[in-house]
Amino acid sequence: MFSFNMFPDIPRPFNTQYKCFSVSMFPGNERQDVERGGKIIMPPSALEQLTRLNIVYPMLFKLTNKKTNRVTHCGVLEFVADEGKVYLPYWMMHNLLLEESEIINIESVSLPVATFSRFQPQSEDFLDITNPKAVLENGLRSFACLTTGDIIAIQYNQRIYEMCVLETRPGPAVSIIECDMNVEFAPPVGYKEPVREFKKEEESIDPENMMPEATGFIAFKGQGNRLDGKKRKDYGPSEIDTHKPIYVRGIPDYDYKIGIIKFLRNVKPVSVKEEKINEEFKAFTGKGFSLRASKK
Repeated sequence: MFSFNMFPDIPRPFNTQYKCFSVSMFPGNERQDVERGGKIIMPPSALEQLTRLNIVYPMLFKLTNKKTNRVTHCGVLEFVADEGKVYLPYWMMHNLLLEESEIINIESVSLPVATFSRFQPQSEDFLDITNPKAVLENGLRSFACLTTGDIIAIQYNQRIYEMCVLETRPGPAVSIIECDMNVEFAPPVGYKEPVREFKKEEESIDPENMMPEATGFIAFKGQGNRLDGKKRKDYGPSEIDTHKPIYVRGIPDYDYKIGIIKFLRNVKPVSVKEEKINEEFKAFTGKGFSLRASKK
């Protein structure tokens, strides 16, 4: 007789406790690649157990410090740690409030794919970067997932920039492996918008102060002298007004129509007497005279 399993095996969760250590405690060469990202190093026995449990890739884990109830999420980089130990980036241990060799609980999880995330730089120095969005996207390549509330570390130009994960969608913890995620930035901690100074409305602009100072030759400035060399009795210092030229503000034509140009001229008003003369005057009337004397 043959029997067919109509229902596929449901993967059982991976749930184990380990002693945690920072990457600086890892034996051998210094592992800067672990410190830059959001992945941990686990022992080989963890890989064997995960294989038996049919864990779905990518392998994502929930890390919990049961003493403080602090939680974060991460991926795995390698399975080369000593048995019973795991090695974490320093920023991750700081978020979980863990000390060296303390117990941490690791549980396998499945997270939704990220669609949106919002970050807040923890220093104003992050604004000095020419293209901060490109720097962040490049740094997140070493991460497998993000957790709301974590303060992650991004390295750029031999400097470490801390970023607080303010928001993630569609959930508080998301996977960022092969995803199209929109990224936004909040103002850095301690940043203040520059205050623009506006002049008070009471301060009026004086048109005369806007005119330039009179420079160069100024007519009729100086002192008068007599031809006989004597001084005049009413002689005194010349008081020539050398003030700035008066600025006269024009009056706009509120009845202006597009397509019409008006040339305005100052015309002297004509008196009634002049109007009568103009009415009586007729051009080219009268008698003509010859300059040559007529010969009789």
